[in-house]
Amino acid sequence: MVRILGIDPGSRKTGYGLIDLEGGSARYVASGVVRIPDAALPERLKLIFDAISQITEQYAPTEMAIENVFMAKSAGSALKLGQARGAAIVAGTHAGLGVSEYEARKVKQAVVGTGAADKLQVQHMVRILLNLPAAPQEDAADALAVALCHMHTRESLTRGAGKLEGRFRRGRLTI
Repeated sequence: MVRILGIDPGSRKTGYGLIDLEGGSARYVASGVVRIPDAALPERLKLIFDAISQITEQYAPTEMAIENVFMAKSAGSALKLGQARGAAIVAGTHAGLGVSEYEARKVKQAVVGTGAADKLQVQHMVRILLNLPAAPQEDAADALAVALCHMHTRESLTRGAGKLEGRFRRGRLTI
């Protein structure tokens, strides 16, 4: 079994979501939002690191996926977002997890079918795909979407590798 931790990073709110991958399908494990109180940036980064460390200890994921930085409203916002991502990534690698990064458009494409989907569409599809009784909170839904994107990417790579197996002759791929 593979347990994937998805992270939607933020310096004020960081969403997390965990899914189990069993037999090619996803099963919901947990999700939530780490709310970071007003404090100096270094203290907020420590809180993100501590929260993700606690989540990895509690749920023992085997892989981690995180949303990549997108162009924010300002350079300062982008820098803070990048630092929040860094704190989460360090927590994951400190727990021994491999970390995969995904662009927001790729996450939306994998879950909704279009890279231009809005947050409500992402919430709705996450609820449907994971058979949840209600839509998760916005940031938690985004984190679950990142985990689902990682699952789809992982499965595609596995299927692709299986198709190539046995098709090499003298070091060359035969098609």
